[in-house]
Amino acid sequence: MPSRPAPRLNRLPPAAVAGLHDDAAYLVLRTRDARFDGRLFVGVTSTGIYCRPVCRVRPPRRENCRFFSQAAQAEAGGFRPCLRCRPELAPGLSLTDSSEVLAAQAARWLAQAAQEGSDPAMPDLAARLGVTDRHLRRIFVKAHGVTPIAWLGTQRLLMAKQLLTDTAMPVQDVALATGFASLRRFNAAFAQHYRMNPTRLRKDGGPTATASTTSSTAARPGDLRLAWRPPYDLAGVLHFVQQRAIAGVEQVDGLTIRRTLAVAYQGRVLSGWLAARFDPSRCELHLSLAPALMPAAGVLIDRTRQALDLDADPSRIDAALNQGPPLPGAPLAGVRLPSGWDGFEIAVRVILGQQVTVAAARTLTRRLVERFGQPLQTPLPGLDRLFPSAQALVEASAEAIGTLGIVRQRVKALQALAAEVASGRLLLSRAAPVEPTLAALLALPGIGDWSAQLIAMRALAWPDAWPASDIAVLNALRPLTGGERNIAQATRLAEAWRPWRAYAVMRLWRSLEPPPLPPSPAVTAHPATPP
Repeated sequence: MPSRPAPRLNRLPPAAVAGLHDDAAYLVLRTRDARFDGRLFVGVTSTGIYCRPVCRVRPPRRENCRFFSQAAQAEAGGFRPCLRCRPELAPGLSLTDSSEVLAAQAARWLAQAAQEGSDPAMPDLAARLGVTDRHLRRIFVKAHGVTPIAWLGTQRLLMAKQLLTDTAMPVQDVALATGFASLRRFNAAFAQHYRMNPTRLRKDGGPTATASTTSSTAARPGDLRLAWRPPYDLAGVLHFVQQRAIAGVEQVDGLTIRRTLAVAYQGRVLSGWLAARFDPSRCELHLSLAPALMPAAGVLIDRTRQALDLDADPSRIDAALNQGPPLPGAPLAGVRLPSGWDGFEIAVRVILGQQVTVAAARTLTRRLVERFGQPLQTPLPGLDRLFPSAQALVEASAEAIGTLGIVRQRVKALQALAAEVASGRLLLSRAAPVEPTLAALLALPGIGDWSAQLIAMRALAWPDAWPASDIAVLNALRPLTGGERNIAQATRLAEAWRPWRAYAVMRLWRSLEPPPLPPSPAVTAHPATPP
């Protein structure tokens, strides 16, 4: 293929690429350092292809490499994604990865639009952020190196590429799921950017081809593959989920998490099940979806990334936590912030967990599911109910909820929360702005700072959440606060852990529990590169 060098206009200064100069970036490429996966991409001028740093092909010559911090920059530079390392599988970036908070929030909303197959208007997006359309475009280009429209286009095409490769969805369904108004426009955009049509991609790298070229430990046909950056505290994540799993809704079996789920998608509600299977030897998660949920695959990929914190950058987080006051407990690398697949469900669980133990909160939640959760038929034994919807709790009587052993104050909080979510006035996802959402939560009856911070920590994936009055946090910090539960002193200590205080909370909780048994010997291994 003829050389396709990136235009000078689209090149970023060397220091802007993952914080590395070009020589250091090339060393990352040669060593296939998975810590930079998703934070660094290399375009090869001799082939016109861009790759992840973990790509297993022979490293190109140094003079043929162009380095980028985002896939959208590489595609704007004229490169197309590698069919072997598949840039669409790389971990994403969190909102804290940009010094421009508005640009980061805009990127999150645009990513959500790509996943939902919608077409956002830039003036509307700018109005949500409280700035002008022109100002938003300027700060977005400064932060991400491309225009918002180009960034959105890359997200859509990469998601389409993953659906074409990993699933058997009809091409027309893929086009609609990724926000293209017609199959003709989808085919044209795909051919223009990737220099092949979607049918050719599926023939060369679709689910059938993938199945024939991978081992039994790799993804099965129809699995959606999602990568993470090592190290990953897999034993801790699985233990956290298992402790809180609700019978009928969620279960943990070895390296696999299974659950039921209902998701709103393009004006309808889709119900089904999913299974998330960890493959620590490859630093990948394999996500299987019920056929009924496949149209919302893009949304569920994003929710899975949030639920299991696959986009975290442990090299940055661990370094920041280790610079502050020494955290109690054994040293722990790769701690993650487990969330969930539905923000409303997380918020309900937080409210039911007020002033009770984890086991007691799980009992109350199980009763709520049994009474108000919709039955669901699945091929997975033990999974037969959906978590109650916001509308179901709005329509339920306070007396009916109270008979489950839930005190009146929490019943009032649950129904107030459900009314806000069901009306669309309150969004509980990582696309929601943190400060306005916190204010909206605190305005509800029965929700104080502890509940609001935990909801922000888990439903909004806010890495700097700090539930200052959490008893477990205060108990864990006693060695640093003179043996007392001192909220003010604990909060002062936590300032050193910004903007990752939520990860410090996870470390503090872990320090009070016996170390969880690893589900398999492979969990403790964190290879520098996936095979």
